Amino acid sequence: MNAPFIPGETVLPASAAERMVVEARGLTGFLDGAVGDPLPGWHACDRDNREVLQALHGALALEYPQAGQPLWAVRMWTNLVWQPVYLAVIAVHFSAVLPPISRMSQRREGSGINGYRIAGEPVGDLPLETMIDRAGAELRAMADGVLAEINTITKLKRVPAIRLLTDRMLGLMTLLQRQSPDLAPSTIRGFSDRWLAAMGLTGQGDLESLFLPDGREVLIIARKGCCLDYLIEPDVYCASCPKQPNRLRRERQRANALEIYGIE
Repeated sequence: MNAPFIPGETVLPASAAERMVVEARGLTGFLDGAVGDPLPGWHACDRDNREVLQALHGALALEYPQAGQPLWAVRMWTNLVWQPVYLAVIAVHFSAVLPPISRMSQRREGSGINGYRIAGEPVGDLPLETMIDRAGAELRAMADGVLAEINTITKLKRVPAIRLLTDRMLGLMTLLQRQSPDLAPSTIRGFSDRWLAAMGLTGQGDLESLFLPDGREVLIIARKGCCLDYLIEPDVYCASCPKQPNRLRRERQRANALEIYGIE
């Protein structure tokens, strides 16, 4: 699952990984990482993670007993993929480096996954398109491994899982627009299409445009996947949930966009 470092590429100085971690934390305010090998009890690629997965599943069952197995399985998945996707996008688009995603380990905290460690240095001096292609392929390999692991504990179907993975990437493309207002929406759409292609996710979700009263074009997510949070609070749907009428979804996302961009 490791993305090989090709001879002749530039491996950045030892401080590059620390810089990447600090930049990711500063940009999000919550992506909490460190440089180093996995600690005991952490989830990591290419190791036996059954104990941590069983503990995560058990904690979810205790916290959301009314929601049932479908939600517990989905929450296992979304917990284990969110940090790698965040780090990949931030490293590539903001730190201009290719991170060693397959050498990332993650910490379980109760019913969630928060905190990571990265063992290895990022690669620099690569074209943006190359970094997206390679990071996307590594993310998909990591995700496929996680899905297989989850299915040793409980049942999670492939199509709902990859649609939720798509949603995570699309959400980060909207973050990219907010953090980089100089980028044209068409440019961000191009990045999004390339990430989804590199991850084998084309057609599993997309970006749509909304035009705000000031004429600004903002991108929103058109999801195909459902996070099943409505099983916790019946009939309460996320703003972007595909289970609600399309008109209502866009109205709710428009209201969110007006609030985010401070338009009354």
